[in-house]
Amino acid sequence: MIMSTASSESQFVTFSLGEEIFAVPVTVVREILDHEDPFKIPHGPDYLLGLRDVRGQGVPVIDLRVRLGMSRTIRTNDTRILVLDIPIEGKTLAIGLVADKVYEVTPFRRDQIEAAPDIGVRWGSDYIAGVVRREADFVVIIDLARLFSHSDVNVLGSNEKQVAFG
Repeated sequence: MIMSTASSESQFVTFSLGEEIFAVPVTVVREILDHEDPFKIPHGPDYLLGLRDVRGQGVPVIDLRVRLGMSRTIRTNDTRILVLDIPIEGKTLAIGLVADKVYEVTPFRRDQIEAAPDIGVRWGSDYIAGVVRREADFVVIIDLARLFSHSDVNVLGSNEKQVAFG
């Protein structure tokens, strides 16, 4: 017998940036692609690597390491691009996030997800939707809508499409 766990857990795609493990909801992941060099766009933000054709759509490719204040991604055989459709401000923003390695789709129970840690000072943790403990490490769940602010949406939004309701 299969029990419904929709209310108590959600599915996430886990990936790494360096030694750190991150996750995004599987519901926003359109596909996972091998890394190819994107078409460069002059005068874009430092984290914008360029555009990549994804099934006929020009999708901006983001170096998530740079966006989070880490060092640039160094491409390896494991480097992947997660193509995401992120609902922001009534629209859907399609972006490609570069990940050092993609691991798996895994469920997290809602009671496993802790709030971002309070370290007593302001730091750039607005993008953290929660933290999950796993064995000897942690998984940081990224709030994609918060990670890409209004100004980011304006820069990246030339490829956005209206969300269809109905």
